[in-house]
Amino acid sequence: MEIVKNAVVGLTYELKVSKEENEIESVPFSVEIRDNEDPFYFIFGFSGLPEKFEELLAGKSQGESFNFTISAQDAYGEPDDEMIMALPKAQFSAEAGFEPEMLEEGNFLPLVDENGYPMQAKVLKDLGEEILLDFNHPLVGFDLHFDGEVFEVREATPEELDHGHVHGDHGHQH
Repeated sequence: MEIVKNAVVGLTYELKVSKEENEIESVPFSVEIRDNEDPFYFIFGFSGLPEKFEELLAGKSQGESFNFTISAQDAYGEPDDEMIMALPKAQFSAEAGFEPEMLEEGNFLPLVDENGYPMQAKVLKDLGEEILLDFNHPLVGFDLHFDGEVFEVREATPEELDHGHVHGDHGHQH
């Protein structure tokens, strides 16, 4: 079966990212590896990944390999200054499940958006009463280099389509 809309797709891949600064492309470094023991499953059309990613996979079949680069513009775009905000530290209390060391600069805080989806915010600076957070996707501004293989393609069950995600792939964020 080929990858088409609503198909369940399992992929194994290595994702490397690089950044272009002053017209010099940095050396790509690996940020995620999904192997046969932990393939990345999604319903085609609902991956939540950049559209370009799905476009480049369309029509491939199980066992086919892929290797492509998605530029930052086609991926998560450039950082958005409006996504950087200062929030009162009181929101990140121990009662809310936060430890003080989680608020150290450079850490990613596991948060949930208003729709209940997991998201991350990077701690940029401790401002005393407030904390400066960057809600941009961790991969904004990066070119994404995917190198992998189509592990499985199958039809989605009505249930999976109903929920828009594949059962058994809990706890993975992309």
